Amino acid sequence: MTALRSRTNLPPKDRHSPSAAPSTAEDGPSDSTSTSKPKPYLSDPEEGPSRLSLLDILRVLGGLFLLSSTLSYFITGDSILWGYRPAITRPARIKAWLRGPYDLTDAQLSIYNGTDPTLPILVAVNGTIYDVSASPHFYGPGGSYSFFAGRDATRSFVTGCFDTDLNGDLRGVEEMFMPLEGEAGDDPTKEGRRERKLRREREKRTARKKVEETVRGWEGMFDGGKDGKYFKVGKVDRGPGSGWEGWGEVKELCQKAREGRPRRTAEEVGGRG
Repeated sequence: MTALRSRTNLPPKDRHSPSAAPSTAEDGPSDSTSTSKPKPYLSDPEEGPSRLSLLDILRVLGGLFLLSSTLSYFITGDSILWGYRPAITRPARIKAWLRGPYDLTDAQLSIYNGTDPTLPILVAVNGTIYDVSASPHFYGPGGSYSFFAGRDATRSFVTGCFDTDLNGDLRGVEEMFMPLEGEAGDDPTKEGRRERKLRREREKRTARKKVEETVRGWEGMFDGGKDGKYFKVGKVDRGPGSGWEGWGEVKELCQKAREGRPRRTAEEVGGRG
């Protein structure tokens, strides 16, 4: 009885101590003898999972661009973009865009011939104006093609006569593509004359198409698109109130164009063409 009282008077922590109630094998191993396993590593929940930052992506892209630009410059010799030249790298295009389209008469166009360094160098083809300031060594004063600057020289583009045909009059130019008429062997009959007239009409239509193709070729050369060094900037004003009086009388073909006309074959001369 005395022993029971003394036991009940023990502090709570001593009531369950090993000395008070030793554990048995049935109770299993105690916490003090259990083996603790290492906990897996967990990233800081505030930082989130590890990933590439925006700065890392920009660094990679910047390195690739620098490598590509270096290779492009060594291969092309003058371009870091493999020959591509955006409009932003061409000051003349930016100035033309800020200024707006040109609307010039032939007299006004003549001022833009490269003699004034503050003005662009302009040429016109079939009434359309193009900026060729990117090649002052060609179209500026003393250049190989300076006679094209400040004018519409479409006729000379077709005929090749750069001394006499520096104008935009295309009337009669199609004759340079039409065979010369021969007198010997022509059929004098009514049917022969009718066939000859029809043949000439067919040849004239074909010749006019050749003139149009030639003009389009020159237009394509000067209109390099948004990435070309030459570009379209406006139109020549030949409407009412512009002071334009027309081209005057139809001009004869220049000597070079006459000498280059095709010859009609013997079958065509005999009326069998």
